[in-house]
Amino acid sequence: MLRKSLCFIALFILASSAFAEEKNVTRLEDIVVTATRTEKMIETAPGSVNVVTKKETELRNVKTVDSALNALPGVFNRRQSLMDTLSAVSLRGIPEQKRTLIIQDGLQLNSAYDGGVAYTGIPLESIERIEVVQGPFSSLYGGYAMGGVVNVITRMPDQREFTLKSGYGSSWNRGESFDDLQRYYISYGDKLTEKFRLLVNYAYEETNGFPKYLNVQSSMPTAGITGWSATTTNQGAARYIIGDKGNNTWRDDNVNLKARYDFTATTKLSASFSTSRYKYNYEEPHTYLRDASGNPVYTYGSVRESSFNSGLGSKEIDRYNLKLETEFSDVKTQISFGLNHQRKSWYTTSGTTAATTLTGGPGKLSSSPNQNYNLDLQLTMPLLTRHILTFGGSYKLDRANAEEFDLTNWTDETTTTSLTYNAGGKNETYALFAQDEIMIRGNLTAYVGFRQDWWKTFDGYANQFGTGAFADTYDSRNDSSFSPKVSLVYKPFAATTLRTSWGQAFRAPTVYELYRKWISSTGRVYNGNPDLKPETVTAWDVGVTQGLWKGAKFSVTYFENRLKDLIYRKTVSSTQSDYVNAGKARSKGVVLDLEQRFDQWLRLFANFTYTDARIRENSAKTATVDKRLTYLPKKLFNVGAEFEKGRLAASITGRYVDKRYSNDENTDEVDDVFTSYDAFFTAEAKVSCKILDNAKISLAVDNLFDESHFEYYQAPGRLWFAQVELKF
Repeated sequence: MLRKSLCFIALFILASSAFAEEKNVTRLEDIVVTATRTEKMIETAPGSVNVVTKKETELRNVKTVDSALNALPGVFNRRQSLMDTLSAVSLRGIPEQKRTLIIQDGLQLNSAYDGGVAYTGIPLESIERIEVVQGPFSSLYGGYAMGGVVNVITRMPDQREFTLKSGYGSSWNRGESFDDLQRYYISYGDKLTEKFRLLVNYAYEETNGFPKYLNVQSSMPTAGITGWSATTTNQGAARYIIGDKGNNTWRDDNVNLKARYDFTATTKLSASFSTSRYKYNYEEPHTYLRDASGNPVYTYGSVRESSFNSGLGSKEIDRYNLKLETEFSDVKTQISFGLNHQRKSWYTTSGTTAATTLTGGPGKLSSSPNQNYNLDLQLTMPLLTRHILTFGGSYKLDRANAEEFDLTNWTDETTTTSLTYNAGGKNETYALFAQDEIMIRGNLTAYVGFRQDWWKTFDGYANQFGTGAFADTYDSRNDSSFSPKVSLVYKPFAATTLRTSWGQAFRAPTVYELYRKWISSTGRVYNGNPDLKPETVTAWDVGVTQGLWKGAKFSVTYFENRLKDLIYRKTVSSTQSDYVNAGKARSKGVVLDLEQRFDQWLRLFANFTYTDARIRENSAKTATVDKRLTYLPKKLFNVGAEFEKGRLAASITGRYVDKRYSNDENTDEVDDVFTSYDAFFTAEAKVSCKILDNAKISLAVDNLFDESHFEYYQAPGRLWFAQVELKF
């Protein structure tokens, strides 16, 4: 691993040195909107801002929206597998997806149920750029923006266009990665009149998967059974691998429609709709066990056939967005309405009794449909001669419920019988925000902003039917949060930008944390807590971006975050665990970023992130104090190159992720075992060639060095993928 990493770094340094005298070229500044809610050059924007452009996603081996962020400094994307719709993007040591806000054209994508994000229904081909702003941004965006904001901005066509893509790939060694991966994409865009534009597309992908989910047991196979292998848990306890739960197959398709009508040069109405369907399953499981006659073995001692079962699941999501932009004199106005509707979100689990077999028997279906509605009004206007004022208000309603049903056949989600559990509730937030951009001097700008959020939770309930029955309803409750932020941007020289900022942010508890109460198969009760308070963070950072020689720039940022009232699962007794506001945590670190561009045809980049994120106080579990926050790596680095000249384009990217802990006491120190989160270095490469003016072919390879590691599940091995693209 170390040798691979050093090779990448050496190549970067040699290439930079060889071309350090390259002639300077004129390059337009990137314009971003997320940092201030208004258009701003990236060099003068407050806070750390990174942009992933459409061209970069095409050059690099990017397959999903969240994986487009993998090469950015300060960003960690915890994706266990390409086949998962859910991943967790965290910024600057603020853990879990529910503490980073993800929006698409202003529409919140964080789930109303638990704050997670389903990265489905957003084809990369429909994206103009992705803006990532790190640091607390509740002053402009409200809850979830504790670590920052990821804004996915989709594009509109400038002329008639037709695109068709078809691709196929598979694992280098069959059974070690995504076998028979197929992707199809078709789109039509047009500027039908001088005022009306339209873009519609359909995308589909599927794979036969690979066996990532091992069957690991604590009971050693009995005498006479062969084929098993010894292993341990991630804490060192003896275990035995007896098989796997089959190839994890999935399919995902989506339709996207976006239209815009320009009434005038300053008045525009845009509308978008997307619908996506995702479903995963596990094929027939594999037992590695054989008896003396060579016959497969699925049971021994207390181990039942059902131990080889997993389940299936599905999501169906509709997203609606409507936005009006206009100007009245010097006042720019935006009003938008959005709905993120997960109308289906379910999964099945197998029963564990002898009545459950590989092909059927009792099981359970868990469902959690949810919706969030967003209404936002923003106005921007010059004030006097040195101020630009941005202000407005927003309304958000989250609604979610969870249900569990018995199944007569765990492999068929339609065989539901009795309802055994339901719970749900609503969260409502009103907010006012304002930000003043103050030009103190020509090269010194201050940003002063605040946001006041009034949060209410209501209609909470939880019901258990049958064994252990209960019926709970909860009173409504109110809370509020004030989120200020101050930033300074100073350019003492043309090639130097200094930034510093201080701010506070919050996150209100989700419906899941407030009301989800359930009883495990062992009888343990897990309680939500309707009295939870919002979490808060106070953060500051300071950084510099410095132009070096021609085409090169370097930046360094130091940051600190202090989290308070962390929502934590407290062990009350041997049979009960409750959510409580129990913790304080601190994360601090340094982000280094280096980029070298040569003309318009070659870009080299490298970045390094060091994060020390630890629990500082936890009344619910004192053994966690001074332990590292779960799922966050201490060290990250990325290094790569992007090349495009004439008809040929290529890229190679290396990514190192340090060891992570999933246990809050950090006792899961054993590596390279099922459920461990190993340190790893992987590389990806892609080469494409424009064989005709309207035709392009490409070949990409994931996990170039075929590194084996675990990210809870077995991580995928080397994968190749070839694609043909036609564009008219």
